[in-house]
Amino acid sequence: MREPNHPPALRAFDSPPPIIAVRGVGDTLVQRSIAIVGSRNASINGMRLAAQFAADLGNEGFTIVSGLARGIDATAHKHSLLTGTVVVFAGGVGSVFPEENLALAETILDQGGALVSEMPIGWKPRAKDFPRRNRLIAGIAQGLLVVEAAKRSGSPISARLASEAGRNVYALRDSPLDPRCGGANWLIKQGATLVTEASEIVDDMHGTLIDKDNGFDAITPEDDSMESELDVADVRPLVTAALGPSPEGIDDIIRHSGATNGQVQLVLIELDLAGRLERHPRGGYRSLSNDEGSNTSYSGVRFALSRASSVRVSWSPAQVAAFR
Repeated sequence: MREPNHPPALRAFDSPPPIIAVRGVGDTLVQRSIAIVGSRNASINGMRLAAQFAADLGNEGFTIVSGLARGIDATAHKHSLLTGTVVVFAGGVGSVFPEENLALAETILDQGGALVSEMPIGWKPRAKDFPRRNRLIAGIAQGLLVVEAAKRSGSPISARLASEAGRNVYALRDSPLDPRCGGANWLIKQGATLVTEASEIVDDMHGTLIDKDNGFDAITPEDDSMESELDVADVRPLVTAALGPSPEGIDDIIRHSGATNGQVQLVLIELDLAGRLERHPRGGYRSLSNDEGSNTSYSGVRFALSRASSVRVSWSPAQVAAFR
């Protein structure tokens, strides 16, 4: 989290992922940004609006953040290629999903954009990984626009997560007869800001933006008087024992285990990569049973916490080869 190209808004997010993987130009991640999300089965009008808002906001200096899904997401990426766009994956950055957008992902990289994920590089996305992807979108972006979305879809979830994090949430109102617009219309009734043009978002965001120079870099990392690498062997069983089938907050895990924040984070990363941990969308962590967890083995992964409180990941040669 102390890397210079780490998204500044994500540092202020509640329980941010301890590490993220990035392909592309890291500088894109520190620009002011707006997420644009919406329906996969978008209407022609919805696609037109997504294209217009993405282009207009990009021209105003905003990086566009989305999830590369077909429909609204892909349209927003396509129309912000020249001004900056960031893709957030449910799987690893080496696993483009859906595959039909592989060419678009490569174009984004060629145009100076970035692909981001908190999952291992070769991780194949599962259905339960998409809420985590939505949460990361809400954490990276400093505001979120819902163009067209059904009420029971991922976009209202992203909007709720963004709102809970203090982000500005915007929505475009459309026909109440179209179920694809039910989520956006519902969000407006819940307090999302109704907008009709990009300039309204630009004016509303003025003075509320988070940038890399606003003081986050001055945050002092926790000083555990640590060595360059922390030995977590002694506390790993305690942290594991603190987890159960119900989500537990990070503070409760620290209090129960008696470990430091850094040690707990390292154990959680190990469990996460081993498929033994689930991060709850509302915050907190729960352990997964053998049936729920992934069959992927990460026994060769070793974690170390640097003096600057960044996390380094060391992969075994076999794992590196598996991701190629």
